[in-house]
Amino acid sequence: MRDEEVLHRIRRLRRPDAAADPELAPGLVHLDDAAVTVVASAGRLLADVPVEKLASPDFPLRPLRVAVTGTFTPGTLEPLLRVALLRIGIAAEIHVSGFDQLVLDLSDPRSALAEFRPDVTLCLLHDGWFLPAEWDPGDLAGLADVLGERAGVLAAALRGYATRTEGAVLLHTVPLSPLEHRSLVSFRGRAELGRIWRELNSQLLELGERDTTYTLDLETLLVDHDGPVRDERLYRFASMAWTPTVERRYAHEAATFCRAVLGRTAKVLALDLDNTLWAGVLGDDGLTGIRLGTDYPGNCHRDVQRRALALRRQGVLLAVCSKNDPDLVTEAFAQHPDLLLRSDDFVAQAVNWGRKDENLRQLAATLNLGLDAVVFADDSPFECELVRRELPTVRVVELAGDPAGFPTRLLTEGHFTVLATGATDRERTELYRARAGRERFAATFDSAADYLHELKLRVTVREVDEHSLPRVAQLGLRTNQFTMTERAHTEAQTRTRAGSPDHLVLTVEVTDRFGAEGLVGGLWLSRDDPDAWVIENFVLSCRVFSRGVEQAALHRVAELARAAGATRLEALFRPTARNKPGGAVWPAAGFTVASVDDGTTRHVLPLHPPPRLLPAWIALEEGDIRA
Repeated sequence: MRDEEVLHRIRRLRRPDAAADPELAPGLVHLDDAAVTVVASAGRLLADVPVEKLASPDFPLRPLRVAVTGTFTPGTLEPLLRVALLRIGIAAEIHVSGFDQLVLDLSDPRSALAEFRPDVTLCLLHDGWFLPAEWDPGDLAGLADVLGERAGVLAAALRGYATRTEGAVLLHTVPLSPLEHRSLVSFRGRAELGRIWRELNSQLLELGERDTTYTLDLETLLVDHDGPVRDERLYRFASMAWTPTVERRYAHEAATFCRAVLGRTAKVLALDLDNTLWAGVLGDDGLTGIRLGTDYPGNCHRDVQRRALALRRQGVLLAVCSKNDPDLVTEAFAQHPDLLLRSDDFVAQAVNWGRKDENLRQLAATLNLGLDAVVFADDSPFECELVRRELPTVRVVELAGDPAGFPTRLLTEGHFTVLATGATDRERTELYRARAGRERFAATFDSAADYLHELKLRVTVREVDEHSLPRVAQLGLRTNQFTMTERAHTEAQTRTRAGSPDHLVLTVEVTDRFGAEGLVGGLWLSRDDPDAWVIENFVLSCRVFSRGVEQAALHRVAELARAAGATRLEALFRPTARNKPGGAVWPAAGFTVASVDDGTTRHVLPLHPPPRLLPAWIALEEGDIRA
C-alpha cells in the first residue's frame, strides 16, 4: 500500500458508519519505509479508530496498557508507538505523563500513572537529567559522585514502584550529548568523562537485571542511527531530548519489548535455501557451484547461517522451506564443506516444488504451532508477497537485493526477542527431535495404552523458583491451546503470586525413556479460602498432549489441597478461539460446572473421597512445595 492509501483508509475508518478494515493493521508494515511524519500522522489518526474495526480472526489484536513517563517531553512518540504496536498485533491503550514526571510517577502510589495500572511502563531518560546544569569540567571525580547519586534516586524509585505494580518496566541506557563531551578540551579529560558515563550506563544495565525491570541498550542501538540524537532547537524550545527519527527507533524497540511481555515471540525460522542460505541455485549450479566461504557474496550467506545457528542455540527452531530437489539438498547439507548449518540443525524440512504458503501451513501443523509463531525468510519478492497475502500472521523477512544486508535484515525486527532465556530454550531443537523419536516409537504399537506404558513417563510437580519462574511465565503467555484464559499472568504477576502466602505457582516437568522434556506446564493457584483451592490458570505445552500429564498434575494438586485441609478444588475457564483442548480437562477429570459469570465458567471437584486422577502409566515424583 502507498502512504496516501494507508492514511485514506484510516480516515475512512474514523467515520461512525465506516465498515471494518481488518487488513489495515497488518498492512501497516508498508509504512516501514515511509517518512516519520507520515507514520506519526497515521498514529494520531488511529487513536480515534475503534479496535473492533481493525481486528480479525486472521490477525487478532491483543490488548495492552502501556504507560510512558520520562525526564523530558516525548514529541511524536505516542503515535509512532501506536503504529509500531498495531503492526505486530497489539492494540495498546497508551498513557503519556507530562514533562519530567518520572520520579514522581514511580514514587507516588496515587500518581496518574499508578492509577492507570499499566502492563508495561516505559521510562525515558536523557543526559540532562543526570548532569548538573553547571557541572565542573575540572572536577570529574565530583561529577561521578553526582551521577551515582542520580542513579541511586532512580533505583530507589524503581524499587518502590516494583512493589506496587504487576507490570514490566523498561529502562534504557543514555547517550551523552557530543556538546557535553566537547566541553572538555583535553583528550584525557574526554576519555575520563566517557568512562564515567559508561559506568552510569552500566548501572542502568544492572537495574535491568532485577525482577521485572529490563534495560534496553539504546546507546548501542543508536550507533548506526543516521542523524543526531536531539535537535538543539527543539530541546531548548520544548524540552524534547530526542529527534523524531530517534523516537521512531525507540518505538520499534519498545514494541518488540511489549510483544515479548505478551509472550508473542516467534518460535520458528523457516528459511529458503537458494540465494538465501547460499549464493546460487543448487539445481542449476550444482553442489560445487553454490557460493559460500570468505569471499563476497558467499560470505554474506555464510553470515546468515551464522546468525541462524546463534538463534537455534538460544531456542529458536529452524526449518527449511524451499523449492528444490530433496536429494540434492540432502547431499548439500551432508557434503558441502562451507555450510555451517547441517540437517540436524533443522526440526523440519519442506523441500519440494509445492506452494510455499501451503508448505508453511504443513510445517506449523507438524510442529503443532500456530502460524503466528513462524518467521519466513526468502529472497523472492513474489514468494514473500504470496505468504503475506495468504498467511497474514506469518512474519516475513524479505532478503532481496544486496546480500550484505541480509544478516541485519534477518534480526532487525526482533521477531525472536524474549525477556530471558533458560536451559529449556537452548535445548528446544533436541526436545523436538526427541518428540519425533517418540512418534516413531508410537508407530510400533497396536494400542495407545501399550505405547504409554512403555514410554516410562515420570511427572514432577514442584513449586516455582527463581530459575523456573521466567520460563513458566513465558510458557503461560505463549500457550494458546491448553490454557484456561486469554489473558495469562505476566512474569510480574507470577512473581507476585509466587511470593504470596495466599497463592501458589507450580511447575510441571516430564521425563520419559527418550529423555527430559523439561518444564512443560504451570499452575497458578489461589488458596486464600481454606476450604477451596482455586486453579486460576493451568497451561501445558503441546509437546506433551495426550499422555495424561494434565491428570497427573491435577492429582498432585488435589493431594496438596487435601493435606492443607481444603474440601474442594475449583477451576476457572474462559473460552478463547483456540483453547478448547484446555477446557476439556475439567470434565475429563471429574469437575462439574458450578457457575458461569461474565463468560468465565467455575468448575468444582470435591476432595472427599480423594479423587483418583493419576494414570496407571505415569510415575508421579514429588518436588519441593511449601505447606
